[in-house]
Amino acid sequence: MRVLCVLESVSRADGGIFEAELALQRALAVLPGMDVRVVGLRDAHTEKDLDRWLPLKPRVAQVRGPLGIGYAPGISGLLDRDVDLAYGATLWKYPSWALLSWQKRMKKPVVLAPHGSLDVWALNNSRAKKRLAAWLFKDEQLRRATCFRALCVAEADAIREHGLTQRIEVVPNGVALPEFHGREPGAETHRPKRLLFLGRIHPKKGLAAALRAWADVKSKIGHAKRGEWQFVIAGWDQGGHEGELTRLCEELGLGVSQRNGKPGMRTEDDWQAGRGADVVFFGAAFGQEKEALLQSAEAFVLPSLSEGLPMSVLEAWSYGLPVVMTPECNLPEGFTRGAGIRIESPESLIRRKPKTREQVGQGIAEGFRTLFDMSAAERTAMGLLGRRLVEERFTWPKVAAQMRQIYESLL
Repeated sequence: MRVLCVLESVSRADGGIFEAELALQRALAVLPGMDVRVVGLRDAHTEKDLDRWLPLKPRVAQVRGPLGIGYAPGISGLLDRDVDLAYGATLWKYPSWALLSWQKRMKKPVVLAPHGSLDVWALNNSRAKKRLAAWLFKDEQLRRATCFRALCVAEADAIREHGLTQRIEVVPNGVALPEFHGREPGAETHRPKRLLFLGRIHPKKGLAAALRAWADVKSKIGHAKRGEWQFVIAGWDQGGHEGELTRLCEELGLGVSQRNGKPGMRTEDDWQAGRGADVVFFGAAFGQEKEALLQSAEAFVLPSLSEGLPMSVLEAWSYGLPVVMTPECNLPEGFTRGAGIRIESPESLIRRKPKTREQVGQGIAEGFRTLFDMSAAERTAMGLLGRRLVEERFTWPKVAAQMRQIYESLL
């Protein structure tokens, strides 16, 4: 089976979508009889990340003009004719238009993966650009799609609410399970416990509300306990939002440790220098550095206002971490299985207007207090429940096998 995979980026520039599609397409490519061909746009990180795709060899087109539009006329010549179907994880940039044109010429099945971009919050972000794209090509592309891949039931509902009636298949993201020997409950360390955020530093991640809650909790506990926990924010800055967050920390009276022009805090001396800080802005972390962060953390937080299905939470669970997250992370099984603490940001409460007590989680500050009050053994037990959940449902071989079955049924 020959599959054409069209992406907006084949590098870390696309954040979690890149990580998810990289893993999925590689897992598909190793299945017997699968021929996967990846096409995307060139950006500043493409050359650094091409080797991560091996044995796949993505082909990329040069962008002309603003990267936000992604105009790359050369991409049309990279869309093969001899494939059986196409898979597109592109919605708002020029590759979407190129894939639509290909579908109209080839008359072959196309599976679209919105990755949360049809969620209400996502549609309202950069609304003018998206309305123009919808008028030019997006609405037609959505109507012509043979099938949609939704990451979760909530995303499938959002696709239906968009007025689309085609087949929808729920296929989650996955993770590569790291070697894991468990965390020692009650093990004492001579450093603050780390609550880790890992991902894009963007307003939709809800970090401003989380920092306000962090300051509120810190102000209400005794001075002796104030330094027991440290909020570590690791990720790449988007649109200058990290600067906004550091200024917010100053306003809230939170002590901050930052990388000060370095690529990141990589040595023990760096950590010691920031030991007394309430918040550490670590910088972007990939590969072994990201693994070290996950191994050193005591808990993970994602206070997001909008997600498809976040890779970062699955990765945190795979390392046995308890997770503090909003329902917008679309992993309700994490709450029902006891692997996560459910929180509500003020913005999400206003937007969702929950009607029953069961629909309302804790405020972010309450969620932090719940975490702080847990013993090391309780945190370890919660993290192990998350690890088991990932082992059962969210590994890439299982996800790839499900995706292949869908392709076969479409053909």
